[in-house]
Amino acid sequence: MANQPWREMGLKDHEYERIVELMGREPNRLELGLFASMWSEHCSYKHSKPVLKTFPTTGPRVLVGPGENAGVVDIGVGQAGVFKMESHNHPSAVEPYHGAATGVGGIVRDVFAMGARPIALANSLRFGDLTEEHQRHLLQGAVAGMADYGNTLEVPTIAGEVYFHEGYSGNCLVNAMCVGLVGHDELAKGVASGVGNPVLVLGAPTGREGIHGATFASDELSGTGDEVPEATQKGNPELEKRLMEACLELIDQGIIVGMQDLGAAGFTSSGSEMASRADTGLELDVDLIPKQEPDMTAYEVMLSETQERMLVVVEPERVADVQAVCAKWGVDATVVGRVTDDGYFRIKEGGRVVAEVVAKHLTDQAPVYQAAAQRPAWQDSVQQLALEDIDCPDDLNSVLLQLLASPNIACKAWIYQQFDHQAQGQTLLPAGSNAGIVRVPGTNKGLAVSVDCNSRYVYLDPYVGGMIAVAEAARNLVCSGADPLAITNCLNFGSPERPEIFWQLQEAVRGMGEACRALGTPVTGGNVSLYNETNGQAIYPTPTVGIVGLLPEAEQLVTHDFKETGDVIILLGETKPEIGGSEYLHQVHGQDVGAPPSLDLTAEVRLQQFLLDQIRQARVRSAHDCAEGGLAVTIAEAAIAGQAGCQIDLGSTLRPDVLLFAESQSRVVVTVAANKQDVFLAAAQVAGVPAQVLGTVGGQRLTVRVNGTTRIDVELAEAAKAWQEAIPCLMQR
Repeated sequence: MANQPWREMGLKDHEYERIVELMGREPNRLELGLFASMWSEHCSYKHSKPVLKTFPTTGPRVLVGPGENAGVVDIGVGQAGVFKMESHNHPSAVEPYHGAATGVGGIVRDVFAMGARPIALANSLRFGDLTEEHQRHLLQGAVAGMADYGNTLEVPTIAGEVYFHEGYSGNCLVNAMCVGLVGHDELAKGVASGVGNPVLVLGAPTGREGIHGATFASDELSGTGDEVPEATQKGNPELEKRLMEACLELIDQGIIVGMQDLGAAGFTSSGSEMASRADTGLELDVDLIPKQEPDMTAYEVMLSETQERMLVVVEPERVADVQAVCAKWGVDATVVGRVTDDGYFRIKEGGRVVAEVVAKHLTDQAPVYQAAAQRPAWQDSVQQLALEDIDCPDDLNSVLLQLLASPNIACKAWIYQQFDHQAQGQTLLPAGSNAGIVRVPGTNKGLAVSVDCNSRYVYLDPYVGGMIAVAEAARNLVCSGADPLAITNCLNFGSPERPEIFWQLQEAVRGMGEACRALGTPVTGGNVSLYNETNGQAIYPTPTVGIVGLLPEAEQLVTHDFKETGDVIILLGETKPEIGGSEYLHQVHGQDVGAPPSLDLTAEVRLQQFLLDQIRQARVRSAHDCAEGGLAVTIAEAAIAGQAGCQIDLGSTLRPDVLLFAESQSRVVVTVAANKQDVFLAAAQVAGVPAQVLGTVGGQRLTVRVNGTTRIDVELAEAAKAWQEAIPCLMQR
């Protein structure tokens, strides 16, 4: 039994028995390959589906929720925002440049398959310690791959985050997000409707790249570096750009009945999913499919993950129109099959049927596991933290400079300057502030994008960490003046077959769902990436949140930098005695322990509503979310960005290090003009939002007094140097 073919394809014995039961016979090798790919975790979500069902997925602005190529939200005047986030973790660990590049290509195709023109990209990246040469190699390759692909497509990258921790040394994370725009009446769907309608493949000829890529993404890595699906996919962004333009023109002309990207599992997933959604069947003829090599087998063709391909369904009389539009853009368009009425996904080769499976058996009959969940035995101990056991450093200047130079806090310009953030000429706010914002063409509105997750919090308390990921993502949009609308996500975890890992997933999703309900930001889709572990060592649980929001007027955009000398600096929210999971505790004391910051969702909602209201009334000059590094780092970042120092005077019963570096939630540092201070503070009191005057903007030093004693006094230039040079210096090693 050891070498049974289904085991080699990643199927369990009882799963194989279920396949035989469904088919009423034993499958042949090709049919087994179809099931192995479609029943993989990557395609079927067989471990995560029960958990994902707990997310709120509906709302007044949600036009399309989970289940389609991407989520869709109404942004007014007959227009919609289309967005999704996906992972390309396993391929990027093996070939960082191509893995990350094709991750961008795939998520862009998901968006334009809906009929939307991609207008923005974002990303979330995780690597190990940057002092290690291999981690620098991964970062360099992944960033270059994403940048080259996105820049060639002329889609601006406007937001992102990157974190470094030894927990990702064996498994980097590469999550890519795309946002597009479409008219309500131009939305396309991934359906194979209309019995007898031809099925065409557009784009690249099919090669041997990525065969078994879906099952590869559903297994852990061994750490040997030997894991490669049969030839990792390589992208051709120039072809994708032409394919995108051709597809958008076809949709605009009303030619397309259904369209879907050929992504994970290639023809197998796209064909069976399109048929299943439409309650039809679909027949493909392998002989008709353009191939890179003439000797390819049906098995290779059906499971290939060659990039830059789309599967489309049209009416018979429109085939010539499709081919004419595609020829105009230099894109191949070939009839490769037809829609049938019998519900079967049928593959033909040499005039005979070589595979015949009920489409819904592939898409809807994958086993769903109620996995065992158990709180880890170590969870209580890792949350233990006695503040009296943590020494308070005497030199807080050095602590601030050390935190500003932490790669998790330091300037990410080395990364985002490789991306074209002004492509299409609609970028209102590029990467480097609270959020990225692009103008909605033809309007004065903006679409805002942010990505967020503090995985250290999730490791220490998955429920609270999940809540914070959503709350902070929304807070970043609000700090920019945008109303949060909805979220997508990438749930990056270890093996769900380990009870402690499944517990992390379950708890994180529970926290995320609760925050989504409180903030009115439903989940429109996303991606689950499990088995992110090497030799049994799982990553920190990382439920990355991608969020979109609407800026009603471009003039209401707010940035994080200090603006004018004499402006008053005000802290909204309350600093609490909590340093668990903080960057300060990690960098200065070398510990990832304690409970993460608490989060009161009622207070969070009050804060966000109040801040948006004050921005609408033009009372806010700048706003910056208090996050990693706490209050001192937040102030320093705003000062560095505005090239203006500040004088801060605090009174508190908290220890100075806790006061300055705690990462308490629901806090924002704002500046207001001196003549608006009183009305702003009065409004905060009415709204029930704590507001404390910290000091004023001015000079070229950062000075912080605590209870009358100067605890921080550094030149702005010195702080800026530490913040700006940290990552470039590490990358030049």
